[in-house]
Amino acid sequence: MTVWQIILLASIAVLALKLLGYLVPPSVLEKPAAARTAQLTTVALLSALIVVQTASVGQALVVDARLPAIAVAAALLAVRASFILVILAAALTAAALRALGWAA
Repeated sequence: MTVWQIILLASIAVLALKLLGYLVPPSVLEKPAAARTAQLTTVALLSALIVVQTASVGQALVVDARLPAIAVAAALLAVRASFILVILAAALTAAALRALGWAA
Protein backbone atom coordinates (compact mmCIF):
# COMPACT_ATOMS: atom_id res chain seq x y z
CA MET A 1 0.00 0.00 0.00
CA THR A 2 1.15 3.49 -0.74
CA VAL A 3 1.03 6.32 1.75
CA TRP A 4 -1.87 7.91 -0.11
CA GLN A 5 -3.89 4.72 0.02
CA ILE A 6 -3.33 4.50 3.77
CA ILE A 7 -4.37 8.15 4.20
CA LEU A 8 -7.50 7.55 2.12
CA LEU A 9 -8.45 4.44 4.11
CA ALA A 10 -7.81 6.20 7.41
CA SER A 11 -9.95 9.14 6.27
CA ILE A 12 -12.80 6.82 5.32
CA ALA A 13 -12.52 5.02 8.67
CA VAL A 14 -12.62 8.30 10.61
CA LEU A 15 -15.64 9.50 8.61
CA ALA A 16 -17.45 6.20 9.21
CA LEU A 17 -16.70 6.40 12.94
CA LYS A 18 -17.97 9.97 13.05
CA LEU A 19 -21.17 8.99 11.22
CA LEU A 20 -21.68 6.09 13.65
CA GLY A 21 -21.71 8.65 16.45
CA TYR A 22 -25.04 9.94 15.16
CA LEU A 23 -26.56 6.50 15.69
CA VAL A 24 -25.78 6.46 19.42
CA PRO A 25 -29.00 7.02 21.39
CA PRO A 26 -29.13 10.24 23.45
CA SER A 27 -29.79 8.23 26.62
CA VAL A 28 -26.27 6.77 26.37
CA LEU A 29 -24.69 10.19 25.94
CA GLU A 30 -26.55 11.65 28.92
CA LYS A 31 -25.04 9.18 31.40
CA PRO A 32 -22.47 10.71 33.76
CA ALA A 33 -19.82 8.14 32.84
CA ALA A 34 -20.00 9.03 29.15
CA ALA A 35 -19.78 12.76 29.85
CA ARG A 36 -16.87 12.27 32.25
CA THR A 37 -15.01 10.08 29.76
CA ALA A 38 -15.45 12.69 27.02
CA GLN A 39 -14.13 15.43 29.31
CA LEU A 40 -11.12 13.40 30.45
CA THR A 41 -10.29 12.34 26.89
CA THR A 42 -10.23 15.97 25.80
CA VAL A 43 -7.89 16.93 28.65
CA ALA A 44 -5.61 13.95 27.97
CA LEU A 45 -5.33 14.72 24.26
CA LEU A 46 -4.60 18.40 24.90
CA SER A 47 -1.98 17.48 27.51
CA ALA A 48 -0.32 15.06 25.12
CA LEU A 49 -0.24 17.71 22.40
CA ILE A 50 1.37 20.21 24.76
CA VAL A 51 4.04 17.70 25.82
CA VAL A 52 4.84 16.70 22.25
CA GLN A 53 5.06 20.32 21.08
CA THR A 54 7.12 21.38 24.11
CA ALA A 55 9.59 18.54 24.54
CA SER A 56 10.29 17.31 21.02
CA VAL A 57 11.93 18.34 17.81
CA GLY A 58 11.19 15.87 15.04
CA GLN A 59 11.71 12.40 16.50
CA ALA A 60 13.96 13.49 19.38
CA LEU A 61 13.13 14.58 22.91
CA VAL A 62 14.69 17.93 23.72
CA VAL A 63 14.93 19.89 26.95
CA ASP A 64 15.28 23.54 26.01
CA ALA A 65 13.88 26.90 27.12
CA ARG A 66 10.30 25.87 26.32
CA LEU A 67 10.10 23.41 29.23
CA PRO A 68 10.85 25.92 32.04
CA ALA A 69 8.51 28.40 30.31
CA ILE A 70 5.68 25.88 30.48
CA ALA A 71 6.52 25.22 34.14
CA VAL A 72 6.30 28.95 34.89
CA ALA A 73 2.97 29.15 33.05
CA ALA A 74 1.61 26.14 34.95
CA ALA A 75 2.66 27.62 38.28
CA LEU A 76 1.01 30.94 37.49
CA LEU A 77 -2.16 29.21 36.32
CA ALA A 78 -2.19 27.21 39.57
CA VAL A 79 -2.29 30.44 41.58
CA ARG A 80 -4.97 31.82 39.23
CA ALA A 81 -2.93 34.64 37.70
CA SER A 82 -4.44 36.53 34.77
CA PHE A 83 -3.97 34.85 31.42
CA ILE A 84 -2.03 37.75 29.89
CA LEU A 85 0.39 37.62 32.83
CA VAL A 86 0.83 33.86 32.30
CA ILE A 87 1.63 34.36 28.60
CA LEU A 88 4.02 37.24 29.25
CA ALA A 89 5.86 35.43 32.04
CA ALA A 90 6.26 32.27 29.99
CA ALA A 91 7.50 34.23 26.98
CA LEU A 92 9.94 36.23 29.09
CA THR A 93 11.21 33.06 30.77
CA ALA A 94 11.90 31.41 27.41
CA ALA A 95 13.46 34.59 26.02
CA ALA A 96 15.72 35.06 29.06
CA LEU A 97 16.90 31.45 28.99
CA ARG A 98 17.62 31.65 25.27
CA ALA A 99 19.48 34.92 25.77
CA LEU A 100 21.59 33.18 28.40
CA GLY A 101 22.46 30.52 25.83
CA TRP A 102 20.11 27.69 26.78
CA ALA A 103 18.97 26.38 23.41
CA ALA A 104 18.49 22.95 21.93
